[in-house]
Amino acid sequence: MKKLLLQAALAAALPLSCINVQAAEPTDGGTLNVVVQPEPPSLMIGIYSNAPTQQVAGNIYEGLLRYDKNLEPQPLLAKSWESSEDGTTWTFHLKENVTWHDGKPFTSADVVFSVDKFLRETNSRLRQSLEYVDSITAPDDYTVVFQLKEPFGPFIGLFETGTMPMVPKHIYEGTDYKTNPANHHPIGTGPFKFDEWQKGSYIHAVRNDNYHQEGLPHLDEIYWHVIPDAASRSVAYETGKIDVLPGGSVENFDIPRLTGLENSCVTSEGWEYFSPHAWLWINNRNYPMSDKRFRQAIMYAMDREFAKNALWNGYGKIAKGPISSKTKFFDEDLPDYEYNPEKAKELLKEMGYDGTPVRLMPMPYGETWQRWAEAIRQNLSEVGIETDMVATDVAGWNQKLSDWDYDLSFSYLYQYGDPALGVSRSYISDNIAKGSPWNNVEGYANEKVDQLFDEAATAFPDSKRAELYKQVQQQLVEDVPVGWLLELEFPTIYNCKVHNLIDSAIGVNDAFGTAWIEQ
Repeated sequence: MKKLLLQAALAAALPLSCINVQAAEPTDGGTLNVVVQPEPPSLMIGIYSNAPTQQVAGNIYEGLLRYDKNLEPQPLLAKSWESSEDGTTWTFHLKENVTWHDGKPFTSADVVFSVDKFLRETNSRLRQSLEYVDSITAPDDYTVVFQLKEPFGPFIGLFETGTMPMVPKHIYEGTDYKTNPANHHPIGTGPFKFDEWQKGSYIHAVRNDNYHQEGLPHLDEIYWHVIPDAASRSVAYETGKIDVLPGGSVENFDIPRLTGLENSCVTSEGWEYFSPHAWLWINNRNYPMSDKRFRQAIMYAMDREFAKNALWNGYGKIAKGPISSKTKFFDEDLPDYEYNPEKAKELLKEMGYDGTPVRLMPMPYGETWQRWAEAIRQNLSEVGIETDMVATDVAGWNQKLSDWDYDLSFSYLYQYGDPALGVSRSYISDNIAKGSPWNNVEGYANEKVDQLFDEAATAFPDSKRAELYKQVQQQLVEDVPVGWLLELEFPTIYNCKVHNLIDSAIGVNDAFGTAWIEQ
């Protein structure tokens, strides 16, 4: 067995633009007020994986591991782990002083139940990865062994709270998971315990005095405030009602003003694991989108540099293809689709485009997305593609994408640190299925791409994976199944009295266990 013993080291990281000097020692106590937007549908993170649920529940539940900003695994509920030389047997050694919030001990039986029973049924994204797992066993109360059918490259990246949360076996075993009362009163092992949820107003959590990491947490309590209006969220921060504005919680045009306030700090760190990738879904099933020359023309027609600078305040990076530059196996040698309206017109003429208008559906996540849709509508019009704007709310947007009732539509998806976890799902043909806005919504099908993604997931070692992912990126950039836009960066804005806010690759989703307030 090859030992991979790792020591817990949660390094404090100063935000990029923060100018205050961190005190020598953290101080205990205080109340942290945070925005959550929109309001979560539930706090059962094993069933609901949307961003607001993860943001709150990631501080109540925990996974076996955390990940630093370089995506390296760090201990959490597991104190150490080891793998066989061929990468098919993984053994995790659990901490022995961990209790659930109701006082019951956390053991290997909870791990086996959480992964092999609960999450196999409730978490479709994790379920795909668990197909590579042959068995999960518990030789004793504090040891868990995962036996893989074959090497699975991203396996060690599956254990963060939002992907593989631990849930209490004694609460959920033998119940209907989706209707269990604990879904509304979550019981985890995390640094904060759920206290109260006033729908439409706030979610309150209090310090876990029996937390398994000595000296943590520092905060007494957290309030996640539900403030539906973006302007009101900005005002709440300006007036001091709110201490932390997580990425994406205010309109982009307000960011320069808010970050310029006295005692206001900002960082774009804490998104390394997710690497949000924005693109246009392009419905490959219907004319004219079914012709790859039309899809290529869209890429050349879009002024993405303008969008980055004018709409996103310079945050982010032009996306070159399906894999983010922050994600493993990104190919730096991909060709560029630079802003070139004349090239777009040439491609449309070559394909014999007849001027058929297409529907363009903005993402209903605020004014920035609406402005982006208007900018791209203008870009497309300038090369001869007329668009009809389709207005929807969040529910309608989800429904239309799920039903494939669209031509072009904005979206962004997380990459989860590895192409096998967050990229392949959008392009492999066996993931074409109505009913979800998060799978292969565009309907792209290419046997070569399917094969490359399949081989890359299980290739060993990583050098073989890198070559396969290079090939798949080259093919996808040629075919343009979707219109890649930006690698998004969502700056987190916060009062400089808050220290050590971001110390992992998932940012505020598990930040508050180590954060502290300068008294």
